Amino acid sequence: MRDPRYDILFEPMKIGPVTAKNRFYQVPHCNGGGYRDPSAAAAMRGIKAQGGWGVIFTEQCEMHHTSEITPFIELRLWEDKDIPQLRKMSEKMKEFGALAGIQLAYSGINGPNLYTKEVPLAVSAMPIRTFTNDPVQARALDTSDIKDLRRWFVNAAKRSKEAGFDLICLYGAHGFGIFQHFLSRATNQRSDEYGGSLENRSRFVNEVINDMKDAVGDTMGITLRVSLDETIGELGFSNAEVRDFIEMNKDLPDLWDLAQGTWEDCSGPSRFKEEAAQQDLVRGIHELTEKPIVGVGRFTSADTMVKQIKSGLLDFIGCARPSIADPFLPKKIEEGRIEDIRECIGCNICITGDMTMSISRCTQNPTFMEEWRKGWHPERMNEKGDSSNVLVVGSGPAGLEAARALAERGYDVAIAEATTELGGRVARERRLPGLSAWGRVLEYREYQISQKANVETYFDSELDAENILEFGFENVCIATGSKWRSDGVSRQHVVPFAMDASMPIYTPDDIMDGKLPTGKVVIYDDDHYYMGGVMAELLVKEGCDVTIITPSAYLSDWTVNTLEQHAIHKKLAEMGVNIILNRGVTAIGKGHVVSNCTYTDTSQEFGCDAVVMVASRLESNSVYLNLKAREAEWADAGIKSVKIIGDANAPGPIAWATYAGHRYARELDGADIGDDLPFRREITQLAAE
Repeated sequence: MRDPRYDILFEPMKIGPVTAKNRFYQVPHCNGGGYRDPSAAAAMRGIKAQGGWGVIFTEQCEMHHTSEITPFIELRLWEDKDIPQLRKMSEKMKEFGALAGIQLAYSGINGPNLYTKEVPLAVSAMPIRTFTNDPVQARALDTSDIKDLRRWFVNAAKRSKEAGFDLICLYGAHGFGIFQHFLSRATNQRSDEYGGSLENRSRFVNEVINDMKDAVGDTMGITLRVSLDETIGELGFSNAEVRDFIEMNKDLPDLWDLAQGTWEDCSGPSRFKEEAAQQDLVRGIHELTEKPIVGVGRFTSADTMVKQIKSGLLDFIGCARPSIADPFLPKKIEEGRIEDIRECIGCNICITGDMTMSISRCTQNPTFMEEWRKGWHPERMNEKGDSSNVLVVGSGPAGLEAARALAERGYDVAIAEATTELGGRVARERRLPGLSAWGRVLEYREYQISQKANVETYFDSELDAENILEFGFENVCIATGSKWRSDGVSRQHVVPFAMDASMPIYTPDDIMDGKLPTGKVVIYDDDHYYMGGVMAELLVKEGCDVTIITPSAYLSDWTVNTLEQHAIHKKLAEMGVNIILNRGVTAIGKGHVVSNCTYTDTSQEFGCDAVVMVASRLESNSVYLNLKAREAEWADAGIKSVKIIGDANAPGPIAWATYAGHRYARELDGADIGDDLPFRREITQLAAE
């Protein structure tokens, strides 16, 4: 039964000639599949339709071959051949009454055209701006090119209609998309009728939207996504100018889709961005237009959503990451099951799929992008197999997800936890600076398990192989996690390096246990994800003088993929951390570390009182190895299977652990597939000679 406080979220809303059944609006978001994995992407959007979303959009869809962003993998609508795969997606979107939307993008200075080899076209001639700093420049559109571009947008709109979509989003936000490039003085340096004044810089978007309305506007809603503030200084499209633009063109699109600044600004992780972080930039805009407004802000709380509507800030609740973490978020609110929502933790692991050109993952929702590939549904497990019970040893993210999902299948589950609390690494890391939202990984699973009569949890239960053989469980799942290494083995060093015994050496585990160094501290970061930066932040707050040394050219290098590398470096620099890039550590002496240049190998000493080693992790797999050594005894003990999962098998990000736990639960008692692929994929069709 829905709480009446949330009734407003389920009101139908018009967007031009079409009507959304509620205010839940899945804004365009990437998934790492795009044109390469169309059925996987279509099934993922279809699951959201089941979950109750009123509006569901594709990711960025390249609308013409003269502007593409290879190596990144998005959708394409270059010719009629692309229509069938997009129609498959729109049909999945609309199956349960949602409006299907497509985001059309012409990338301009963001499109290097590495695949098509076309010369990039941009508002003004300038270097291509991409994540990969391609050494390519774009030439400026002349007036003939602009007429062509207007026609290409109309062609794309007509194809979108034929593909079954109800809505078109024109992409002009996050620094991406030709519309923002026309609007911003930073990228529009023209002196003709398309440059200079805001009225002139608005001309192109007016022309395109009016062209599209003439072509398809009787049946399709046209929305415009613009940045709330480019946040790049005086030349940027500022929040004040955005307001002038909207007031000047208040009736132009059928809906205004507002998103802050760069992608990093708009989709910043929970370490740096709170829920509803963009509301101050949106406040007052609705006084300038009567058209509906959608905005984003990693909305996870139904109360916050209602506040956005009732305060007049937004008409639609825009969600990307929360819709990934729980595609059934609207339905759970509607059914009065708030406590069952898998809240987004804001880790941005989903975004890494797009950045690494691979199928995306979600820490909270292991079924994301596996709906078609593996047939996984986020709310339904497969039927129980022949065996009856499972012992899960360890209650970190892998063990907890395995236990939760196994219980859903109907198995009797016992969790043996060596400590006095659930959660493993998540229970510890959530206490580190900026990572409190990550505790939702534990909270969701702890609550779900607490509702299951077929799950028993045993604390202070550090088991060995002998104990497990005595218990008589049919299946044993080893999820005992991992520990940070103190010997420096990671990427720079494949074997331990020289360390003076007088130097105090700490690991992140030591610090999370409350064992803190004092004085001058060197952090050696050869992990390159978030932990090194988090350790530095914590130790500065504890009064330490911190130097962080990394062999990479970037601090926390891999967080480029989670859109937080810039924020991490900026924060630590402002806190006074001495950041040393492109240098490793070759030895630890008495009162100093010896650092080498990664290019010249020249050495330099850095004085310190202690070293924090953020290198790699070592699997805690001794229980599993001892059990395997006694495999001949399993049958007599009633054991049918023993499997090791998560960090105990191979350490990785938390999303890898929850995926491993879910996969174990899905596949228990399954048929042996031999050498077959464990997932489906699509192969490009060969063209006729």
